[in-house]
Amino acid sequence: MKPALAFRHPDLPKSWQDLPNGELIVKNIDQVLSSWWPKFFGYHLLKLGSLSGEIDSSSSPIKHQLTLTNQPEGGDIVAEVDDLPLLEHSVDVCVLAHALEFSLDPHHVVREANRVLIPNGYLVITGFNPFSLVGLNKFIPYRRKQTPWNERLFSPMRVKDWLHLMGFEIQLDHRFLHSSLSGQYSEGMISSQWRKLAARYFPSLGSVYVIVAKKRVLPLTPIKAKWQLRPRFEPVKVPSMNSSSKQDNK
Repeated sequence: MKPALAFRHPDLPKSWQDLPNGELIVKNIDQVLSSWWPKFFGYHLLKLGSLSGEIDSSSSPIKHQLTLTNQPEGGDIVAEVDDLPLLEHSVDVCVLAHALEFSLDPHHVVREANRVLIPNGYLVITGFNPFSLVGLNKFIPYRRKQTPWNERLFSPMRVKDWLHLMGFEIQLDHRFLHSSLSGQYSEGMISSQWRKLAARYFPSLGSVYVIVAKKRVLPLTPIKAKWQLRPRFEPVKVPSMNSSSKQDNK
């Protein structure tokens, strides 16, 4: 498996409008997460990156919501997503919207989010599915140089492997938008029928995925060893042949 490292600085988009059909993508992400925000409770909700900051989380009962970006404008905290200036176990919910594709070390980004999450906290990750029509754009010469196909896309299976190794429990893995998302998104009859057919029979091939994972921390309870005194060695007394023969002579 190739390492999840970028060998050049990714071209990080500052808004969903910088991505092809970005407004459509964030609209569908909001629809998927609309039923999940009321389930998240706590005190602090952290959105990592400019794209995460534009996710609609107004229905969440968590009132203190912050956006962290590496740009002076558009965020509440200015920092890098792979080096969070936050204490360990200080955030209830973390949102990583299309952040892994534009990170130098995406695995480290997930580890940082895991570090600041409290036990039983939630991590929300969205991204492009390389095993879809979007992933096929990387094989088209003039398109592979455009954003986001000039970056590396990580499959939801690989992201879930990272999360499993960190002790997360996957609550949701939803994929949608069965389209290449390279041109104008068509709302015609043929396109609508294709999307319904693909969503029914090929749900795993959706171009965009949303993963919701819950951080599980198992308490380590030390088990005391039960010390027992070793029984003293005593030979078994077996009657000898001489004693038995004497008894017979009597």
